Amino acid sequence: MNQTNQTEDDLFSCYNPSVVGYRYFAVLCGCAVTIIGTVGNLMTILAFAIDHHLRTRFNVLIVNLALADLLYCTILQPISVDSYLHLRWRTGLVCCRIFGLLFYVLNSVSIITLCLIAGGRYFMVAKRAVFDRVFSDLGLSLLIISAWTLGLASLGPLWYGYMFVSKLCMCSIHRKKYHPYPTILLFFYFFVGLGCVGTFYLLIYRRVQITSQALLRYRFSRQSSRKKPASSTKDTNDSGVESSVTNTCSCEMSSQADLAPTVDEINSEKSSLSATAKSATKSPPDIVNTSPSPTPAPINAASSSHCTASGDDKEMKHVTRMCLAVFLCFVFCFVPYLLINIADKHNHAPRVLHMFCLNLTWLNSCINPVLYAIMNRQFRQAYHVLLTRAAAPFTCLWTWWSSF
Repeated sequence: MNQTNQTEDDLFSCYNPSVVGYRYFAVLCGCAVTIIGTVGNLMTILAFAIDHHLRTRFNVLIVNLALADLLYCTILQPISVDSYLHLRWRTGLVCCRIFGLLFYVLNSVSIITLCLIAGGRYFMVAKRAVFDRVFSDLGLSLLIISAWTLGLASLGPLWYGYMFVSKLCMCSIHRKKYHPYPTILLFFYFFVGLGCVGTFYLLIYRRVQITSQALLRYRFSRQSSRKKPASSTKDTNDSGVESSVTNTCSCEMSSQADLAPTVDEINSEKSSLSATAKSATKSPPDIVNTSPSPTPAPINAASSSHCTASGDDKEMKHVTRMCLAVFLCFVFCFVPYLLINIADKHNHAPRVLHMFCLNLTWLNSCINPVLYAIMNRQFRQAYHVLLTRAAAPFTCLWTWWSSF
């Protein structure tokens, strides 16, 4: 029996003289991630629930991402802190396998959700009809369910391959079990998945640049036309066509309110070059109705419409930058962990380096709410409302206490 206990201690122990001092730093970081991640991701979900302005299709994906991070911070992170504090795994082999399965499933769901966010934003900009068809309410629900199902179905068969890895002080996939399936699976999720996300954002950037150049050319032509003392009917018609084209591009970019165009509106956008009057009657709210007569009223309407479209484009760029920042933070947190596991096959690197790269992955679960608060005005306002409501009882208690 003593020999069996000694074997189990060796199997679930990650003690090493080189990490005795480092473990306190890891425990401190793990506690901070647990608190910040739990509060921040819970606030994200509650903000989506109470603020109707945040109930957009893209924010449903953000809530799905927050849910995965919340499960990690509330369930897995405290267990990791305990194993680092005692330098051994204390909950047995079954819990070790459950931990490993949940760890990789939650990360796979995060990667798939990032792909859906990036792909959805690209289709919204480039192919709005495809976006409205795929990212409808039913389609979005099916995509989210598929993300969780794919993660469980692909990582569930590795149940007996989840073992305690002493150099990480964490339960992870054993490198030699089911070889090469785990390697192929991790390559697919982390390299192919994140590569697709990066490709989508590059395509979005290119599309935004093209639209911005078209808008600048339109403004230049408008300024040139205003310098002329009088304009003919033909010039006015040309201006109307150009206004319709530019506003169509701007409408393609505006999506913060998630006003999905109907089929008639999409056909109207496609036929705006050949039939300007027909497009004007079927255009979305931010497309200006133009008339052939050179009166000042349509010019003022066009100017106000372009201001609205420009504001929507600016808001869309802010949201896209926020999603890009979330993706870059995910890459920053996970790439060092992946690289050191690929490069150090024979465990020549210091154990502290392996643990530090793993600890970087912890930050991904708590950093997203911080990014939402910094880069998104609506989330920032919703967080402020939640914090004010949460602090109201303490404020009343303090006021009552001060009155005595």
